[in-house]
Amino acid sequence: MSDNVYVGRAAADAALDHGWLLGHFKDPDGPRHSEDVEIKWGVHPKGEERARWVRGEERTALQVLISGRFRLEFPGRTVVLAEQGDYAVWGRGVDHTWCAEEDTVVLTVRWPSVPGYKVPQTPAGL
Repeated sequence: MSDNVYVGRAAADAALDHGWLLGHFKDPDGPRHSEDVEIKWGVHPKGEERARWVRGEERTALQVLISGRFRLEFPGRTVVLAEQGDYAVWGRGVDHTWCAEEDTVVLTVRWPSVPGYKVPQTPAGL
């Protein structure tokens, strides 16, 4: 098999890197390294929320609900992804945060892949 082909399982691979499957932070010699796009398989237990708001976002994002119920908060607007396939897209400069209203799986695609956005997660209920 070519070194430029990677085959994996999203749930298993996601568990190794906070959900991220592809982006600038992956091995630069592997096919999952990209400075153009980041892809995350997010598995979030009910009640989990982002540690803090993303401010001054420099990327565009697409988030697709695979299962569960996921609430996105934007300044002055709340969006709930409630049915499989529901999605939201937001552009550069849009502040946001989120909360899993049920056990949830979401696929997130962000572009470009920009270093410096890692935020520590807090355990649910804290």
